[in-house]
Amino acid sequence: MNYRQFGKTDMKISELSFGTWAIGGAWGETSDKEALNGLARAMDAGVNFFDTADVYGDGHSEELLAKATKGKEDKIYIATKFCRAGDIHDPQTYSEKSVTNYVENSLKRLQREQLDLIQIHCPPIEILRNGHVFEVLDKLQQQGKIRHYGVSVETVEEGLLSMENPNVAALQVIFNIFRQKPVKELFPAAKEKNVGILARVPLASGLLTGKFSKSHQFEQDDHRNFNKDGDAFNVGETFAGLPFSKGVELSNKLEWIAESRGNMTRAALKWILSHDAVSSVIPGFKTVKQVEDNLAAVDVPDFSENEMEQLRSFYDAEVHKHIRGPY
Repeated sequence: MNYRQFGKTDMKISELSFGTWAIGGAWGETSDKEALNGLARAMDAGVNFFDTADVYGDGHSEELLAKATKGKEDKIYIATKFCRAGDIHDPQTYSEKSVTNYVENSLKRLQREQLDLIQIHCPPIEILRNGHVFEVLDKLQQQGKIRHYGVSVETVEEGLLSMENPNVAALQVIFNIFRQKPVKELFPAAKEKNVGILARVPLASGLLTGKFSKSHQFEQDDHRNFNKDGDAFNVGETFAGLPFSKGVELSNKLEWIAESRGNMTRAALKWILSHDAVSSVIPGFKTVKQVEDNLAAVDVPDFSENEMEQLRSFYDAEVHKHIRGPY
């Protein structure tokens, strides 16, 4: 496993880490036993960072991480998120009382005395403009309840605005072959300000695995069914904002990236790691097999400059115009 400096924090984190939305819920049927085995396999391979949120399974993914990392609290970093358990548009959701409550509840579920990183979970831009929530987080940091804080954002504009606060240590952004916009402006700004970048939705909700046909049916409780058109939350969080059928069509045109790299999954993750602004890529998983497949991305061949240019041109010419939602 390779490790990268996580922005201005005191952490070096595994460049291939894992998100835990899928094992918490909203991705169809899951097994806690399989999830715990997957977390153990990841840690055995050197993964020292996991991303979660208080709303993933109503805290269930945090509880699973507590079990998986028991006795390893000083070696395994956990990032969580807050605000979406409340009304994200209500300023009171970001009050000192409310945020302290979110933090303390996450600490209880994670069975930790301090959060390594807490992120505001995709708040409306007016909350970021107001800025009061950052003052609250500064206070919690001074109290020792959190080590560092950051923001999970939907758009480049939100990311740039967040970084105007000097104590924002990390940004979590949607970034994959189908969502390349952060490269031009956000990533250079993050490098200049020494802000760590976590790349989420790296496989475009599975589109970039190349495993789906247009007729594929997702389970009722899978967000790829109930949020495919943005009916539950930001459409960009599902299939990177692409209509499913168009996403399948576009992924079929990318089969060539798997050549010499095993499969599309590994290739798509390796492409993200080709960007030095990225501190870590955080694919999700539900099975040990998926963990192992994702881990293999670290060792596959790099993309040549010609291949990188081909993928940039592909995004500009064929993908960008089909993305829905703000980004």
